[in-house]
Amino acid sequence: MIDFIRGKIAELSPTCAVVETGGVGYEVNITLPTYSLLLGQEDTKLFIYEAIREDGHDLYGFPSKGERQLFIALISVSGVGPGSARTILSGYTAAEIRQLIAVGNAKALSNVKGLGIKTAQKIIVELKDKVLKIDVGDNPGAPIPTAEPVQNSVVYDEAVQALTALGYASAPVGKTVQKILSEEPTLAVEQVIKKAFKML
Repeated sequence: MIDFIRGKIAELSPTCAVVETGGVGYEVNITLPTYSLLLGQEDTKLFIYEAIREDGHDLYGFPSKGERQLFIALISVSGVGPGSARTILSGYTAAEIRQLIAVGNAKALSNVKGLGIKTAQKIIVELKDKVLKIDVGDNPGAPIPTAEPVQNSVVYDEAVQALTALGYASAPVGKTVQKILSEEPTLAVEQVIKKAFKML
């Protein structure tokens, strides 16, 4: 089993990082907050969860053991797979998710694409007593560093790519992202995606 990968960031998108180490490039699925942390970095260390299935072998990477532990806790709930867990961790920070579960806020959790109120309630019932034991960082709730605004068309393309990869239909995604950027053209990719989460 792979515990972590440390190496050079060869490629980076809002949903995936290719980390090169020892001459091998590992394609690692990441969350939106992780993408924000990696922007502008040359090297990284990601703690890995391996999702091994009959038809594939996917890697999910996290900046801390605590976030990986939270991811593993989420997928332990029936009906929550790695894709859904990554979407949850993209819609909220790890500290926010821990808090939502701890206080039983099923409504906020159910805002995540494809989750639904019943699954959100199930997550709370099964994890409420466990999540506060998970250390998701020295400063829970700290703001995610904001990237410098990049060229508008690049932001559009990356935001659409990320949202469709997270399960949203491409047609409404395109319209939503275009609307956001027409109103606030200097937003960075992760800011556009955060706003789109609330509108889709």
